[in-house]
Amino acid sequence: MLARMPRLMRNTLVSVRDLVVAAGPFVLLALLLLAGAYFLLDPAPPKRVVLATGPEQSDYAEFGKRYAAELKRYGIEVVLKPTEGSSENRRLLRDSAQAIDLGFVRGGSSDATRAADEEKSGVPLVSLGSLYLEPVWLFYRSETAKRLNREASLTRLTELRGWRVNVGARGSGVTGLVGKLLHANGVERDSLQASRLEQTPAVVALLAGEIDALVMTAAPESLMVQMLLQTPGVKLFEFAQADAYSRRLPFLSAVVLPRGVLDLARDLPAHDLPLVATTTTLVAREGTHPALLQLFVQAAHNIHGGTGWLSRAGQFPSPQNTELPLAKEAERYYRNGPPLLQRYLPFWLANPIDRMWVALVSIIALLIPLARVVPPLYEFRIRSRVFRWYRQLREIEHALQAKSASAADLLDEVNKLDAKAQHVTVPLSYADELYSLRSHIQLVRERLASSG
Repeated sequence: MLARMPRLMRNTLVSVRDLVVAAGPFVLLALLLLAGAYFLLDPAPPKRVVLATGPEQSDYAEFGKRYAAELKRYGIEVVLKPTEGSSENRRLLRDSAQAIDLGFVRGGSSDATRAADEEKSGVPLVSLGSLYLEPVWLFYRSETAKRLNREASLTRLTELRGWRVNVGARGSGVTGLVGKLLHANGVERDSLQASRLEQTPAVVALLAGEIDALVMTAAPESLMVQMLLQTPGVKLFEFAQADAYSRRLPFLSAVVLPRGVLDLARDLPAHDLPLVATTTTLVAREGTHPALLQLFVQAAHNIHGGTGWLSRAGQFPSPQNTELPLAKEAERYYRNGPPLLQRYLPFWLANPIDRMWVALVSIIALLIPLARVVPPLYEFRIRSRVFRWYRQLREIEHALQAKSASAADLLDEVNKLDAKAQHVTVPLSYADELYSLRSHIQLVRERLASSG
């Protein structure tokens, strides 16, 4: 069987070796163009990205873990950067000296003047869309309300004057939000005995009676929120003017916490609770790799696209209610969904094609005319194996006509030429030219024999 292989390789219609040699320069040029386009366009995202989250055990920290798990499927490591919250995330993203790529930012969490200054001097930011609603939770002690206001319930924020209120830790973004709510009600922040404890110490202080109220923003599913909603003696402020707040403060939305959503069996809450909510946005630096932005938007759909206590299925992520310009990749996703190729091909293959298709079409358009050179070059290489012996055969004929050598010597040269021709191999499609050579050698041999 092994002895037959060389014969089978000789008896082929195409010479693979000659085809490779003939097409080699063409293939090399194509590879160089593809490598150059890949280098210039850089379609592959970085393998490591830093996401600014929030305090430990916060919603931002938990969602950060879910994003890390989603992108791990694509071979990308998401490094979670714990922070104080939304305001610090925004500041870190604006600071070019910080190695932060993306972060969670809450609407209305930054001071307007400071945000304008940061925008002028810092790194430009883009939004990947709003992720979910974060209600403003104002929990207070009913005992304090009865003692100071002669009523067991608060009805307006103006009644908070003189109260010991925790307005959120520095960098959390809650402080700026509380300031805007108080300003809308004509309440000076100095009229409150404000503290800036982190969320967990603030809850402990509220339960111990060390403070009268606390303001926090968190998803309704937060365990801390659910615990406070069920704690005796702790009440939740109802924003009866929720629609008015949403008109005056565009980053706020009027929402309703449905009756019984916490516990249907115990009917908690016992009635619909009007609230105002801000929207948490996923924010990235403007220069972040486009493929990375596309993956984060897709991850946001998987994480936040379900039904929530305040949202319908498919409501989030959304391009609405973002204070920053929407990234082009995010806009593309909200308009068309995931890239077409990624629906059928693995990411590592679909992504380069999707990002390089313009360059690929241009390269193909350039290579098509050049590809016409390959067949003639291949044909020349094959035929040259046969035709190069015709020169020697012609020289023998000229020597015979000029009688510059004896017929015996010329016959010996013809025999040597015929022996060499016996070892010439060409594809079957060019066999006729080989047999023509051997016929012409025999013809010259006959002429030498007759002349001798």
